[in-house]
Amino acid sequence: MTEQQSAAAVIAAGYASEGAAVELGSVLVDGVVEPTAHVRLPLATMNRHGLVAGATGTGKTKTLQLMAEQLSAAGVPVVMADVKGDLSGLSRAGSTSDRITGRATDTGDDWRPEECPVRFLSLGTGGAGVPVRATITGFGPILLSKVLGLNDTQESTLGLIFHWADTRGLPLLDTKDLRSVITHLTSDEGKDDLKGIGGVSSATAGVILRSLVNLEAQGGDTFFGEPELDPADLMRQVDGRGVITLLELAELQSRPALFSTFLMWLLAELFQELPEEGDLDKPKLVFFFDEAHLLFADASKAFLEQITRTVKLIRSKGVGVFFCTQLPTDIPNDVLSQLGARVQHALRAFTPDDQKALSRTVRTYPTSKDYDLEKALTSLGTGEAIVTVLSEKGAPTPVAWTRLRAPRSLMDTIGQDAIRQAAASSDLHGKYAETIDRESAYEKLSARVVPPSGESEEKDGERTAERHEPGVVEKVLGSSAVKSFLRSAASALGREITRGLFGTARKRR
Repeated sequence: MTEQQSAAAVIAAGYASEGAAVELGSVLVDGVVEPTAHVRLPLATMNRHGLVAGATGTGKTKTLQLMAEQLSAAGVPVVMADVKGDLSGLSRAGSTSDRITGRATDTGDDWRPEECPVRFLSLGTGGAGVPVRATITGFGPILLSKVLGLNDTQESTLGLIFHWADTRGLPLLDTKDLRSVITHLTSDEGKDDLKGIGGVSSATAGVILRSLVNLEAQGGDTFFGEPELDPADLMRQVDGRGVITLLELAELQSRPALFSTFLMWLLAELFQELPEEGDLDKPKLVFFFDEAHLLFADASKAFLEQITRTVKLIRSKGVGVFFCTQLPTDIPNDVLSQLGARVQHALRAFTPDDQKALSRTVRTYPTSKDYDLEKALTSLGTGEAIVTVLSEKGAPTPVAWTRLRAPRSLMDTIGQDAIRQAAASSDLHGKYAETIDRESAYEKLSARVVPPSGESEEKDGERTAERHEPGVVEKVLGSSAVKSFLRSAASALGREITRGLFGTARKRR
């Protein structure tokens, strides 16, 4: 046994796994790869989250593809954001080539072509996949503030506006509902309501309204509405294999805040709906967060705090979250510290800032006697990565320069026409394809319904909205038309909405 083989065997021993694991690749020492020295990521630790990072063109997307197809084969559903359309090939079997054969030999892989069960979704109605939506009420004020680019003061104001609508039983289902509420509050007719909310200036409300109109002008209004996506539809199996849900986002590249924030909404929904699970042999769902830097860019303090909280706590629900970005420094330290698995592709160090980022990245890894990490991270070939994960015992594994396996599905896009055909034949198409526009805040406020004061309008056992907090104008919606609406609100939305993470509605409609 050569010195390199001996060192590779010692490193690989740290990745030994009794339970099921994702096979990442094989150890490389001094430029020599050892096919029998396997690097594994135990399924039992994938709810401890992870990071896949590296410069453009280093193989991050193929790493995500490799991990997703093995999770699917193990029966674990996967959610992935396909920002550039590169992951649609998961739905087709790959084809062999000299490069794949060589990679299989290097990594000890009995490579064979395989396809995965894939569902294609698109945010709003502009994409090729099945359109999915969230209601404004369900989305909540903190997440919507991120989409609208509001500052902290404006975010607080939006929260108060949501509270006013919640306590009045006014469902904010789409952008026109929120626009009509803000328009009412800034009008002469609604100025008393605006004052009653407390601490809200008409100027700030006007800024929010203009930001909302800009979002509508950019097509963002097609995303908000009903039917709202049910997170349970992301957690399905087909013939024992986990379904991979691809969120096709090519149409939204000009609105990165929208799709990154939507993914965070999905996590918040999963957190609120899934039961506590404790330790599992494999996760119930793994969530890949591509272009993760977009999530944290210009984020408010409240937004960052809730991301950190979600990542910390959602592991107990059996959900794993993997962030994918160019630099580990794109991820806030409080979040980075929660990520147990690191798959770091090559970094570029052309500028002083690059050098600082490289040094900071090296310090996040365990010490290694086999590699000069600063040199290694700038010398990695395409499809190679510096890896450390949590073992089944929860301890960090030795640092491993890893030659990654080749995905078994198609490493190319299948095209928009094929995606449209797959979406049209999906079992989700009938559920989400058609937009529903039911009676909500816009219709009621357009009818210029003014809530009368007092409680005399309660009849036939009906209850109006619950008593509001001191300082909020004590009014209820009256008239025969509005009573019908209140019955709908009482059954559909319940009383005043309780909000959880990110201010998202905890009562599903």
